[in-house]
Amino acid sequence: MSDNNRLGVFKTYKLYVGGKFPRSESGRVYEVTTKTSAAGTAGKGQWLANAPQSSRKDARDAVVAARKAFGGWSGATAYNRGQVLYRVAEMLEGRKEQFVREVAASEGLSKSKAAAAVDAAIDRWVWYAGWTDKIGQIAGGANPVAGPFFNLSTPEPTGVVAVLAPQKSSLLGLVSAIAPVIATGNTAVVIASADAPLPALSLGEVLATSDVPGGVVNILSGVTAEIAAPLAAHQDVNAIDLTGADAELAKELEIAAADNLKRVLRPQPVDTDGASDSEDWLASPGTHRLTAFLETKTVWHPTGALGAAGSSY
Repeated sequence: MSDNNRLGVFKTYKLYVGGKFPRSESGRVYEVTTKTSAAGTAGKGQWLANAPQSSRKDARDAVVAARKAFGGWSGATAYNRGQVLYRVAEMLEGRKEQFVREVAASEGLSKSKAAAAVDAAIDRWVWYAGWTDKIGQIAGGANPVAGPFFNLSTPEPTGVVAVLAPQKSSLLGLVSAIAPVIATGNTAVVIASADAPLPALSLGEVLATSDVPGGVVNILSGVTAEIAAPLAAHQDVNAIDLTGADAELAKELEIAAADNLKRVLRPQPVDTDGASDSEDWLASPGTHRLTAFLETKTVWHPTGALGAAGSSY
């Protein structure tokens, strides 16, 4: 029997908060459309979906979920976190075709360029999975001191990190911002690209079917400034990544973040069209995003004397 008359089933995109998929508590949605050119220039293209428009209440709920998940996630071994991140790569690999379609439509890319971006996003999860149990070796160690003491510095996660995802790079840039935050034991509240949120919302489905505990990553969509303001001022948010903010918004959020001394990762210089994510996401990520949201704990311990000669260990 021919299915020419069959109506397609449109996907309902939802937020990802606390391991669940709620709609915005406000009930609001907004239209997401295709980009009108390969360059990603602004303009109204073909309708893709209605995305949930998050409210301040959604942002607060996401912080509660992230804080609840922090103890278990930061207390897991670094090796175990690496296994979990690698599992995300495995699951994303299995849904590659879907993400290629979504990235191509969201960013106005050809299928080949979108496929390259998705491949790089998968590889980025693998990259950070490998760093989980190694970052301590370059961000900590034994310190030489004058006196009979051991002096050891070890990195520890900062806590709940608010992440303003890149506005243009809807998946690769998003993953490049999220993965180092959770690789080091932090939990994240992520604001997806306002114009291209669909790959981010679909990533929530991948995280839910991986081994990432609920609440470790929480993904919101909507107006970036509207959601970011309460996160920057929230007393239970410990750090904020301003990558997806323009210069004016970044300044406002940095002022708000100073109230409880949040760690702040500043955006790259603003490019010609006012977007701050001019970073080359295909380039080697390095370790700067891993160390951006780590605290250093230093412990002093006296050495003991051995024998009459006064030697010590």
